[in-house]
Amino acid sequence: MKMGIVFWGLFSICSICWCAEVSWQEVSRGIVNVKFVVVDPGNQKVVYLGSDKGLFKSADGGETWNNLLQVRGSNRSVNYLVFDKQVKNRIFAATAAGLYASSDAGKRWERIFQGKNYSEGSCTSVALVSNGILLGTNSGLFKSNDGGRSWHKEPGKLGESQIFNITCSSIELSQVYIASTSGAYRSLDSGSSWQRIYFTKTSGQGSDFEDEVEGAQEEDFYSGVKYIALDPKHINTVYLATNRGIYKSSSQGLDWELFSDNGLLSRDTQFLALSEKSKVYAIAKSGLFVYQGDRWEEVSLGLPASIINFMGFDKEANLYVCTDKGLFRAALNFKLMSMSDDIVMEYTKGEPGIESVQQAAINYAEVNPEKIALWRKQACAKALLPEVNFGLDRNTTDLWHWEGGSTTKADDDTLRRGRDSLDWGVVLSWDLGKLIWNDDQTSIDTRSRLTVQLRNDILDEVVKLYFERIRVKMEMDSLQIEDRRKRFEKELRVKELTASIDSLTGGYFSKQINANGKSV
Repeated sequence: MKMGIVFWGLFSICSICWCAEVSWQEVSRGIVNVKFVVVDPGNQKVVYLGSDKGLFKSADGGETWNNLLQVRGSNRSVNYLVFDKQVKNRIFAATAAGLYASSDAGKRWERIFQGKNYSEGSCTSVALVSNGILLGTNSGLFKSNDGGRSWHKEPGKLGESQIFNITCSSIELSQVYIASTSGAYRSLDSGSSWQRIYFTKTSGQGSDFEDEVEGAQEEDFYSGVKYIALDPKHINTVYLATNRGIYKSSSQGLDWELFSDNGLLSRDTQFLALSEKSKVYAIAKSGLFVYQGDRWEEVSLGLPASIINFMGFDKEANLYVCTDKGLFRAALNFKLMSMSDDIVMEYTKGEPGIESVQQAAINYAEVNPEKIALWRKQACAKALLPEVNFGLDRNTTDLWHWEGGSTTKADDDTLRRGRDSLDWGVVLSWDLGKLIWNDDQTSIDTRSRLTVQLRNDILDEVVKLYFERIRVKMEMDSLQIEDRRKRFEKELRVKELTASIDSLTGGYFSKQINANGKSV
C-alpha cells in the first residue's frame, strides 16, 4: 500500500506539464543575419537592429526600416548598441570596424575608436559606466575616461582576451560583469579594478581540464564562457552561459552552482537573457528555451530559422529574436498546452507505464523496502542462535617412570616421557536480551536511511527521464515537415532518454517496447 501511494503521487504531479505554443511574426522586412536588437526604453515602437549590412531603425514597431549606419569595409556588421541614459539621443554602436557614436539618435555618426589592427577594431560590446566607456573587442578590453577622445587597454588577461559581452547592474551602477575567453570578471568600481570570478580550462576541442596540463600554458585554453547575464530584480544573482551548461550565482559570482539543464537538448549555451519578471531565457545550440516550473521549455518550435544570435524584450511583453533569417517577434504570454493524462496515454501506447518502470528501476538497484524489513527480521532471529565456543588443550607435562627390575640392562631405571594428552570442550551460550535490541539494529538504521535516499533519487531520475521523453516526442510532432535538422535532434534526444531509462532499469524499458511490437 505504501509503495502504491508513492507511485501515484509521483505520477500525478509529473503528468501535469506544459508545452509552449508560440506564434512568431517576422518584422525585419527582408533584413537577414540580424546580430542584435534594442528597443528604445522611451518609446516601444522605436526598434534598432544590427545586421551584417549595418544598423537599421524602425519607428513603427517593425513595419518599415531605415538604414542609420553603413560601416565601410568588407565586414559591415553592427554587433551591439547602447543608449546613454545621461545624455538624450546619444547612442553608441559597436561594429566590426570600430566604435561609432551619435548625438542625434543616429542621424549623424562619428567613429571614436578604430583600433590598431583588425582584431582590435572588431568591437563586440560596449557599456557606459559612471566614469567612462567600456569597450569589448576581439583583442581585449578598452576604456575611455573622456567620452571616447582617448583610450587605454586594460592590463592583464582582460587586455588579451576576446570579450563576448559587458553588462552593468541596473540596481547598482558601479557593478560591471564581463564574459571573455579568459573567464568571467566582476568590477565593483565601474571598471577601475577587476576580479576573475569564473574560469574553467577548455581545449579547442571542448575537453575540460580541472587540473594543470603538463607542458601547456593557460593561453592554450579557453574558459568555456559564452555570456553573462544579471537578474534585474536581485542584485546578487548572476547567470553564466558556458559550453558545459548554465551556472547560477547568488553571491555576485563568488560561488557558482550548475543550473538545471532539464529540457535542454544541449548544454552548450550561447546566450542568456532575463525578462523584467526575472524569467530566464537561453539560446542553446539546439534552439531557444525559457525556464519555467522546473524545466526548460523550447519556444523556438515553429521559428523559421536555423541560427539564433540574440534576443531582447520590450515593456509591452514582447520577445524579439535575432536570427539568420531576420528579426522575429512573439508575445511573452505564450499559449500553453496541458499534458493531461489522456495525452500521456496517447504518447505511451505500447510502452510500459511509469509505475512499472519505477518498479523495474527499484528491482534493478535492489532497493526494495522489503529488503530492510528482511534485515530487521534476520537481526532478531540472530539472537536465537547460540554463540559457540570450542576449546582444545594439549597436555605435555605428564612423565612416566618405567621400572625394569634388572640391574644389568641399560636405562632400566630411566625416567621417560609419556604420551601427550588432549583436553577439549564445547560451550553454547545465549544472550536473550538481543531479542529486544542488538548492535546490528544501529547498522540497519544507517543502511535503511541510505537505501531510502538512493531509492528516492532513482525514482526521481526515472520520473524526470520518462516524462521528458514524452515532452520531446510532443515537441517533435509540433515541428514542420521541412525542419529536418531539428527533427533529427529530437529523435536523437528520444533515443538518449530511452538509453538512460534502460540504464536505470537493466534494459527493461526497451525490452517491453520491443515485446509490444513498437520500435524504440
